[in-house]
Amino acid sequence: MNFISDIGRYTKFMITVLKPPQKWRVSANQLVRELNDIGVDSIGIVSLMSVFMGAVITLQTAANIDSPLIPAYTIGFTTRQSIILEFSPTIIALILAGKVGSSIASQLGTMKITEQIDALSMMGVKSASFLVMPKIVAAVFFFPFLITLSMVLGIVGGWAFGLLAGVVSTADYIDGLRLDFDSFGYTYSMIKTVMFAFLITSISAYNGFFAKGSALEVSKASTRAVVSSSIAILISNYLITQILLL
Repeated sequence: MNFISDIGRYTKFMITVLKPPQKWRVSANQLVRELNDIGVDSIGIVSLMSVFMGAVITLQTAANIDSPLIPAYTIGFTTRQSIILEFSPTIIALILAGKVGSSIASQLGTMKITEQIDALSMMGVKSASFLVMPKIVAAVFFFPFLITLSMVLGIVGGWAFGLLAGVVSTADYIDGLRLDFDSFGYTYSMIKTVMFAFLITSISAYNGFFAKGSALEVSKASTRAVVSSSIAILISNYLITQILLL
């Protein structure tokens, strides 16, 4: 029953959030700040994770090729498919749920318990739309760039570490990357990315916006935001895959 109640309140919250802003100029300035906080500040962790993720996939694939009948380009092919279809859009999204989601929930939760959100409402500002909408838009626009960067760095990292380890040559790796490439795989990943971006920001904002009590409650709201966002990502990942790939 509590879950159904949360779904209903979340839906009403999102209806309020998605209303047009009162002042587009102010919202545009807020959007620029959110693009920096949500997107630009995440480039470092995404880049680091992606390079080593690609390296591990390459080395694990090479380690599991026992038969000499399996061509060496299988390593490049497997790395490409794993990174583009699943690892970059889903694993990086889960990481961003922890970084971005907890930040959003704690920021809004702190504003809630210090009555800053109530003050905005008293001044006639649509606080939900003003505070949350720029975060959602920033994530929806910037996450595809982050995930594309992750794909590129993952593939490059797989090639570099595979070459250093002596498990695959450059020619074989490139042959694997080019083998049966289907651009729909990238489109499928971008669809997932946009959905994940929306879920992370909206669910985290919801948990922070309705935080009550003390700083301890803000901490709990931040934890709920990360857990709820992660579960939503996994469920939507399954549903999108079921609809688009099968």
